Amino acid sequence: MSRSVFFLLFCAMPFKLLAQQLFIPNGKITFEKRINMVRTMADFGLSDEIKGAMKKYKISNWDLYFDRTRSIYKAQKKDDNDEDLTYFITPGESTNELYADYANRNRVLRKNIMGDDYLLKDTIPRVNWKIMHDIRIISGYECRKAIGRINDTVYVVAFYTDEILLRGGPEGFSGLPGMILGLAIPRLNTTWFATKVEAFTNFNNEIQPPNKGKKTETDRELKKLIELFTRYNGNKNEKPEEIRKAIYGFVL
Repeated sequence: MSRSVFFLLFCAMPFKLLAQQLFIPNGKITFEKRINMVRTMADFGLSDEIKGAMKKYKISNWDLYFDRTRSIYKAQKKDDNDEDLTYFITPGESTNELYADYANRNRVLRKNIMGDDYLLKDTIPRVNWKIMHDIRIISGYECRKAIGRINDTVYVVAFYTDEILLRGGPEGFSGLPGMILGLAIPRLNTTWFATKVEAFTNFNNEIQPPNKGKKTETDRELKKLIELFTRYNGNKNEKPEEIRKAIYGFVL
């Protein structure tokens, strides 16, 4: 009897190990971010000459390092010879990064605001998702479609895979039953799609909260930042909570 049990357990081991390998606990995902500049600049009254000189897409690459409970998302270094119309892109975007601790539902966002880097601590925002039936293959992974909404009226389309355990994604989006490998925000003419997944690789040294930047840990520091941001953007009539939402929003 004991030999039979041992034999059955021995036979089951490879299947158990195989099942564990189907789910990815850690690794690195590279995302390509594309902004359709022609659509973005359509309402700015640019001349046909400038429009003709513009590249249709502004492209940047971002890395998401993750383990079972944490992640950090940051831009790859830019090419100094980038000849795109970079002055139409948010200044300092390349220094933005987002650390998320999903076990404790908090995050640290390093964000360039008015030329200075700030460290913004916050809880992980929730997105109300509706999971659809559509399936799409992204970087070799079967991903299911979901539709969400942010800031009340902005719709987000995401594609997630349940083969990656962490329920995270690019730009701070999360809350689906797996990792988001594809993301689109039509109103912003912007998409993010995974181009490479390095699975089962440990990046503990990379997954650390950013620590370089001005802190806003006290009410006084946050109030000062909101006042500066309000003057900088000329939106004096906007409520402080709306200003805070704009500052603390996603990495966008």
